[in-house]
Amino acid sequence: MTDINILVLRQALDWHQAGMPVYLFTVARTWGSSPRPVGSIMAMNAQGAVAGSVSGGCIEDDLAERIRHLHHGKRAPEILRYGVQADDARRFGIPCGGTIELVMECIDAHSLLAELLDACIQRRCVTRTLDLSSGQVTVQAQPPGRAFRQADATLSDTTLITCFGPTARLIVIGAGDTSRFLCQIALTLGFEIIVCDPRESHQDQSAQDGWAQAGITFTREMPDDLILRLRPDARTAVVALTHDPKLDDLALIDALQSDAFYIGAIGSRKNSDKRRARLRDYFDLSEADLNKLHGPAGVFIGSKTPAEIALSIMAEVVAAKNGVDKPPLQNVADGKARLVRESA
Repeated sequence: MTDINILVLRQALDWHQAGMPVYLFTVARTWGSSPRPVGSIMAMNAQGAVAGSVSGGCIEDDLAERIRHLHHGKRAPEILRYGVQADDARRFGIPCGGTIELVMECIDAHSLLAELLDACIQRRCVTRTLDLSSGQVTVQAQPPGRAFRQADATLSDTTLITCFGPTARLIVIGAGDTSRFLCQIALTLGFEIIVCDPRESHQDQSAQDGWAQAGITFTREMPDDLILRLRPDARTAVVALTHDPKLDDLALIDALQSDAFYIGAIGSRKNSDKRRARLRDYFDLSEADLNKLHGPAGVFIGSKTPAEIALSIMAEVVAAKNGVDKPPLQNVADGKARLVRESA
């Protein structure tokens, strides 16, 4: 699945290059509950066609009506607020107590959307600064390891600074049933996916064709070669699912020394303990490195089937991506240990 920011920016550029008036809306601030997070962007042309969203739909309808009555042309950015009054919240479908502040800007040749789109495609971290009085835009590169969310924004009296990070990426080691379910879930969540499996059972073309799906790249290279080539950044998760230490460990050794925001491996508690010991004793990984490893991977939901295991793992990946700490008993290892104690 293509990242939503790439879709929005690409559509806005297409409309602009076709000579249509185009407006970009950014969720700049929210109070209380809101349907879209800060940093979300939406493009709309003069006919009311939309790419992206800033709400569940009612705000978009109001924005389309607003644009229809505009005199199109160069204009200063505007700040729009929805949900200040209870009647507004009900009218626009904003959750109880929620307020949304948007910045609306007219797109022109100086909006630097092409540069921003290229940065997103190339997995570069950048900030886009919009001057609220003049509409002037600058795009500035950020350190590759900077761990901000895919999009975030800061609004001041004079500027809107929006941060854009790479699309969330998932590297899956192993092409079994659990991997298939994991990738299906990850696709719906907008992840870019790379599946790696060098085993003989996946060398024939029919096995590879089973992974021929938009948003998924299949490779038969060795896991350590893949990790070294891709150099996982702060928007990348790595999950080892082969149950084969010779393959899983190869991926984990290099992944644990990368900037990946999540690194997990499937297996029993006993095998997970053995894996940690191997990585520490034979590959000289530090305790700080080993503390990054989620094993057994996933949150504890009593999962048994490949689909349930995939759901458990993906829940933990998303929690890590969003910076949410799990209570200890949500770990698979702690949850299973509790069940053993209670059944004794």
